[in-house]
Amino acid sequence: MSCRRFFSIPVLSVILVMGLVYYVTLFVFIDDWVGLRSSAGKLNALIFTSLASLCIFSLSICVLLDPGRVPSSYAPDVENSSWSGSNNGTEARKCDTCFAYKPLRTHHCRVCRRCVLKMDHHCVWINNCVGYANYKAFFLLVFYATVACIHSTVLLVCCVFKNGESYAGNVPLKTFMVSCGVFMIGLSITLGTLLGWHIYLIAHNMTTIEHYNSKRALWLARKSGQSYRHQFDLGVYKNITSVLGSNIIKWLCPTFTRNTEDGINFSASRDS
Repeated sequence: MSCRRFFSIPVLSVILVMGLVYYVTLFVFIDDWVGLRSSAGKLNALIFTSLASLCIFSLSICVLLDPGRVPSSYAPDVENSSWSGSNNGTEARKCDTCFAYKPLRTHHCRVCRRCVLKMDHHCVWINNCVGYANYKAFFLLVFYATVACIHSTVLLVCCVFKNGESYAGNVPLKTFMVSCGVFMIGLSITLGTLLGWHIYLIAHNMTTIEHYNSKRALWLARKSGQSYRHQFDLGVYKNITSVLGSNIIKWLCPTFTRNTEDGINFSASRDS
């Protein structure tokens, strides 16, 4: 793990936005609505602080945790490589940049300059790749951030409804509240869309790269009158447990839960 990944403008920007949203939510929205010393204020402050803490924790894991390295001793299984979607057997699974064999679902990242196990994409906002080992933390980061933004937006609306008349005569404060509303709604929609996208990917056991690569296969299947199914799609429940873990109680825990998949070998639909 390298703490130097935190020292990038995108990551610091994310932390800054988190801090600003946290401060405004507690000391403006909640305080102006019911007051921080009231029971409702303390409860909302506790809930939002918990969400913010989980966001920071998930972000730290995403930034610091290696997404997955191909073992130096890795050698492909010739028998299993025949159904990898290529006609060249093991040669097709050789990285053109690293000049080394790579497992299925592994891709080379031009930014990190190495192959990443079950690579989803390279995210500038965490200054790291999203892959096998940190995908769960990334998903939960988006999940907790979305819930926190929606919570903050609801608190903003409650605050405006209660103090709307007092804001009308104060142009700077009114402008500030409108700006906060536009920002929070925009952020909630953006994160909510990203969350929905990754829920879809998890439900189909796909990565972002695999989704775009499967478009041609889907088009060819439809053209020939056949149905197409992603080769790693094992059904919704098994797909979810392959990412979040088999223990439902730990699904919302950002720490990576290891399961039967090791990042190199994956169950295919034809095996189930």
